[in-house]
Amino acid sequence: MRNFEVTFIVDPVLSGDEVKATAQKYVDQLQENNCEIVHVDEMGLRRLAYEINKRHSGYYYCVEFRAETGEVIDPMELNMRRDERILRFLTVRLDKYGVQYNADKRAGKIGKVKRKKKAEPAETPSRSKSKKQPKQQDNLKRIEGIGPKIAEVLRANGIDTFAKLAKMTPDEIKDLLNNAGERFSFQDPTTWPQQAKMAADGEWDKLRKWQDELKAGKVAASEEEE
Repeated sequence: MRNFEVTFIVDPVLSGDEVKATAQKYVDQLQENNCEIVHVDEMGLRRLAYEINKRHSGYYYCVEFRAETGEVIDPMELNMRRDERILRFLTVRLDKYGVQYNADKRAGKIGKVKRKKKAEPAETPSRSKSKKQPKQQDNLKRIEGIGPKIAEVLRANGIDTFAKLAKMTPDEIKDLLNNAGERFSFQDPTTWPQQAKMAADGEWDKLRKWQDELKAGKVAASEEEE
């Protein structure tokens, strides 16, 4: 059995029941195609990193499932693409590390840090020295194509600002993703440095306009025919 994960955003203008019915439609579709549902994560209403279809927020869902093959993916994504209630979606195949990560997260083993009491620092002879300011990080998820887990991979490799990401080449980013595991190898970071450069320069209107033309962070050669 292969493990997959599909994350999608439901239009926030729908009622609570309509949002749940929309998500359940795709859970039912997977089950009808002999997929085993591992977990459905109702992530709730969240603010979008950028405007999508004049929406600034959406209801996030993440469904982890198992299937014999990946044949169910294309029909499901086609339905989502045609469904006006779905703002965005992304399907990835999980390797064993991704499966374990999700299991540990559900078990509460990830995200909880034990705090240790720190000893009072010794008083320094000179009080005139300024304290180090906390390192400022940018929200890399504002780059089209970068989700929470990819952002974690980038931060783990010291890429925590738009400026740093802008200085990288797509090949360098691809190497980082490949080293992080098979689940990230399908990503295409071609536009990420350009997007990051616009973000670092504060060109948000220009960036949002371009992102509306991208598909999962990739330049669309032509509009897909439905």
